[in-house]
Amino acid sequence: MPSLGIELSDAGLLAAQGDETNLSLMPPTGAAGGEDWPGYACATERGLVLGRAAEDLWFVHPRRISCNFWSRLAHEPSGLLSNGKPVAFSELAYFHLRDLMVKLPAADRVVLALPGDYLRDAATEEEKVGLVLGMIGELRLPVSGMVDHACAALCDPRGPVFSPTIPVLVVETGLDGSDLTLLTQDGARLTRRAFARLPQSGLAGLLKQLTASFGNRFLRHTTFDILEDGRIEQEFFRQLKDFLWSEVPEVRFVINTATRAYEMPAKHEQLAMDSLAFTTTLGQAVQTFLQRHLPAGSPFTLALTDRAARVPGLSARLRSCHPTRQIRLARGAAAAGAAHLANRWLKTPADLAEVPVETSVPRAEAAGSHRARARIQLHKPSGSSSPAIPTHAILGGIGHPLVAGSVFTIGSTDQQPRLALPPGFSHVPGCLAQLTFDDGALWWQDTSSDTPSRVAVAAGDRMTFASDELAAEVLFAHCPAPARS
Repeated sequence: MPSLGIELSDAGLLAAQGDETNLSLMPPTGAAGGEDWPGYACATERGLVLGRAAEDLWFVHPRRISCNFWSRLAHEPSGLLSNGKPVAFSELAYFHLRDLMVKLPAADRVVLALPGDYLRDAATEEEKVGLVLGMIGELRLPVSGMVDHACAALCDPRGPVFSPTIPVLVVETGLDGSDLTLLTQDGARLTRRAFARLPQSGLAGLLKQLTASFGNRFLRHTTFDILEDGRIEQEFFRQLKDFLWSEVPEVRFVINTATRAYEMPAKHEQLAMDSLAFTTTLGQAVQTFLQRHLPAGSPFTLALTDRAARVPGLSARLRSCHPTRQIRLARGAAAAGAAHLANRWLKTPADLAEVPVETSVPRAEAAGSHRARARIQLHKPSGSSSPAIPTHAILGGIGHPLVAGSVFTIGSTDQQPRLALPPGFSHVPGCLAQLTFDDGALWWQDTSSDTPSRVAVAAGDRMTFASDELAAEVLFAHCPAPARS
């Protein structure tokens, strides 16, 4: 039976299922509107309505809606009433998860990707993880483990290749706020090093703002006010959200009434313009976060979740943070990564109390980790090469003497070489070059092929070290000894 990964998010639950060769998102059976299970609950006269059906009532009955029960997971009352009784945030979350699980196929192993905010400190983790464990017990889910959202997302085998050897900043946007998670390599593991929750940068606020701004445009263009009727405003919101997530360059809003149809063309540039305040605030928060947790100028990879990447203008705004590389994670990356970890790493414990909660993952399970092995090449200058034997290896403008009769090593700091490469190369597999003097020449042992060979190194040669985003170059030079006076 395939394993299942579930991403818990206030923006919506996502599930992925499969084995090591076939992994895909699982749309809830019988649920209209896509692969996610939106994080909305609505109290109606007939009881609670959850998911997409509740989202479709957001502007119709705004005071009966809760869309922050996952972000505020606790025993506190949510403000909603069901059968005349107050409903706690934790109860809404349980009902929401339960309704999703009955729409998914059975699995023999489940891993949950938890919101990063659940794991920000020991007290929060004890409360929120305890509540999630209670839900698991009630639903009798065969849970193998719970993993930080960003850690799980970087283990999605469908995702883009990145190098775990340099820090990775994951930006995620939810309904009630945005999360910033910095992960770094710690030996053989990829570990969460820093986390920040930005409560004022949530999609719920942005969606309301965009609905209002485009509603005003619609009024000016058609003289029809969508705010006159909550159901019409809800229909307009649905068209706007579909426009936002589709990322198409332009659409036409259409509102039909009993007497006529009203239409307005709209362009994606208008979405970006109306989202400017949101993206500017989030961009400044990312800058501050980086300044606090990384030395100035340090290389890092910026990873945007699919939701964050769809925010108009955010990707372009974050390029001003000067990442070494910017990547976009696949839709449902945390769910797919959790399913991958269920297949490859985590095993279901006998006791629910023994379910592990992880803020680090094996580096070998990170997407593209197999590509991180160092690539070492020796480059000869064009034309005739110098016969001079090198006396120095130069890196970053600093010369390091090559002493005849000794072994000279170049590599990552953990290898304790004579010449250490920049810190990003630390723990990169295969990142070590060994040079020896023999028969009056300097030799490098090239082990890149199945048949290792010995290559002579002359003055003017260059040796490059690369691993995905990382690159360094060592120049070999002959410096004649100063003439004696």
